[in-house]
Amino acid sequence: MGIDDLKNSIIAAIESQRSQLIELCLNIHANPELGLNEVKAMEWLTAYLQQSGFSIEKGIAGLNTAFRAVYGRGKPVIALLAEFDALPDIGHACGHNIIAAAAVGAAVGSKLALQDYGGTVMVLGTPAEELHGGKVMMADRGAFQDIDVAMMVHPGVRDAATTQALACQNLEIEFFGKAAHAAANPEAGINALEAMLISFNAINSLRQHIRSSARVHGIIKESGQAANIVPAYTSGLFMVRAEDDSYLDELKPRVLDCFKGAALATGARLEYKWGTIRYGAMRNNMTLAGLFRQNMQLLGRQVLEAEPYTALGSTDMGNVSRIVPSIHPFVAIAPKGVSTHSIEFARAAASESGTRGMLDAAKAMAMTAADLLASPALSAEVKAEFDSNG
Repeated sequence: MGIDDLKNSIIAAIESQRSQLIELCLNIHANPELGLNEVKAMEWLTAYLQQSGFSIEKGIAGLNTAFRAVYGRGKPVIALLAEFDALPDIGHACGHNIIAAAAVGAAVGSKLALQDYGGTVMVLGTPAEELHGGKVMMADRGAFQDIDVAMMVHPGVRDAATTQALACQNLEIEFFGKAAHAAANPEAGINALEAMLISFNAINSLRQHIRSSARVHGIIKESGQAANIVPAYTSGLFMVRAEDDSYLDELKPRVLDCFKGAALATGARLEYKWGTIRYGAMRNNMTLAGLFRQNMQLLGRQVLEAEPYTALGSTDMGNVSRIVPSIHPFVAIAPKGVSTHSIEFARAAASESGTRGMLDAAKAMAMTAADLLASPALSAEVKAEFDSNG
């Protein structure tokens, strides 16, 4: 079968699964589960794949809700990544239900290419992207070894084949002061809350002198118990982001100096801890992105040439892109101006536009897999680009 006929057959195969994929997508949306607790979503996804002939392994990489589903044998090994965790309070406001359903739909569609050309298609269930960096833990435990290509598609407000995702690391802050009556003898106290407020002001000043794409933001978690007591303890959680890993390393001590200076100014004692999970900046494989762009255009979606989706968030897919040639494209499901992590985007993730985007993402990934399986030269080009950027 020629590649054009194969792609038409892939589109038809995914269309034949339309109702099942939409049901799966909407079930996950209606039953949001937080990271590392996505039990229902994992069971639904693996059941669908098992019925389609995939061999299933649950609980991989030491994570209860991570899974591996494999069909075929030999090289190349193409991994389709499924995220399925929700956000606290606002559910699937990042549309991970769409990511998951698109991945399994693409896997089932890709089976047709395996029949003609051989190779392996794998779905990796990657839990806890939002809160715990599940792919970082999976990468550290070898889950992405022996994979030749990794793909996933994220919902958004425009169609894009590449994305600019920032390197990111969390910073936990605690200030320890001394309680005293705020009116009778404030001079006997050390104000831990004041240290935190000074830190915020220092960070605001720092923002004038860092790259425009960098981000520093945070919250106060604990700030005191009563207005007439000098706060003896306060804590906060901050995130530091940068366009590449080296600038993140440069930025981290400058951010930390904001807290050290506040401790010196107030006399409060500072304790801090950098998060053990660090999200890497996304490294787009442009050869792979070009194939995906062409396949999205075959579906009637207009994807701008070589322009990254500049949402400036962070994703643990960035860590995967340092191990294996990867793409993290976007499919539009909502109008421009609608923000992810919002109630409006959660609604879009269960809308007709959302399920249409899911199906197009599945088709485009499956057709991209077919391009690679049908052409060893293309697979070699993808690998050569990755090796040259290593």
